[in-house]
Amino acid sequence: MPRTLRLSDFDFALPDELIAQHPARERSAARLLDASGHQPVDRVFRELPELLQPGDLLVVNDTRVIRARLFGAKASGGAVEALVERVLPGHEVLAHVRASKTPRAGSTIRFAEAFDAEVLGRGGAPGSAQGELFRLRFPDEPHALLERHGHVPLPPYIAHADSAADAERYQTVFAAHPGAVAAPTAALHFDAAVLDALAARGVGRASLTLHVGAGTFQPVRSENLAEHRMHREWFEVPAATVGAIERARAAGGRIVAVGTTTLRALESAVDPADGAVRAGARETGIFIVPGFRFRVVDRLVTNFHLPRSTLMMLVSAFAGHARVMALYRHAVAARYRFFSYGDAMLLSRADPV
Repeated sequence: MPRTLRLSDFDFALPDELIAQHPARERSAARLLDASGHQPVDRVFRELPELLQPGDLLVVNDTRVIRARLFGAKASGGAVEALVERVLPGHEVLAHVRASKTPRAGSTIRFAEAFDAEVLGRGGAPGSAQGELFRLRFPDEPHALLERHGHVPLPPYIAHADSAADAERYQTVFAAHPGAVAAPTAALHFDAAVLDALAARGVGRASLTLHVGAGTFQPVRSENLAEHRMHREWFEVPAATVGAIERARAAGGRIVAVGTTTLRALESAVDPADGAVRAGARETGIFIVPGFRFRVVDRLVTNFHLPRSTLMMLVSAFAGHARVMALYRHAVAARYRFFSYGDAMLLSRADPV
């Protein structure tokens, strides 16, 4: 029996200079490590259509990143940084709040020297640790205020302040439904030319929505993976996407997930009774580790992930732990660019052990 994998099994050495601080000059000019066959091949992302087959179905996440980061001050003058995790009814939001002293219920925070938000108290999102997030009430519709006064919520490993270029490039060409606080980064490499080539190749396309939460960067703190609890995220799989999946499968096509968020949504939407994908909106806290039985996805387009992260565990579950670790060693040696603004990889699902 193979030994149980632990957190340290998903670690690897990554030189700081390989952490991409800016995207490639053109979206599809990023590199692509083609690991869909027996031997990895170094390619460019615009070659992806050649690696898929007519009848395959590409499934993308059409969430839109909101300007979720706000800077402000308490009435006392103390600095505050907030990251809006979720917009609620009644002009309320759930947010991560950083301040020298915890804001008290009933106090106000002035954001961007433009509007006051009332602190309603602690109130974690479903699946969050109790009290992790703050519930705030905005004076107007939150999405509108964030669009006017918020900042692009770049990941913590990107050192520069957000710019107009980030507002465009930290958003996919599929972005339609606002709600994410992190981009589904594998989809950042697609542009009109790649989409046209995929269509000409006979590759279908369908979409779903999963609003990526800040918990995607949450570290795994326990060496025992069974003790980790995933953050929860809202997703919706439309009936049209379920129909496209069923038709592709019936015709012998493969289901190609663009990004780990798409994969998590699809596998979360499976009815365990019959393995069918069910349409609808719900939340998922699925934690995919080696040993997970995949029911939907055959190929995965993904970026390179942080050491010891839940996403490293997911791709290892999908393509095999030993293979993924070897691919990461190759990527480091070949100077691929890592993380959100980095390069991509195409993986095939490993045969069940």
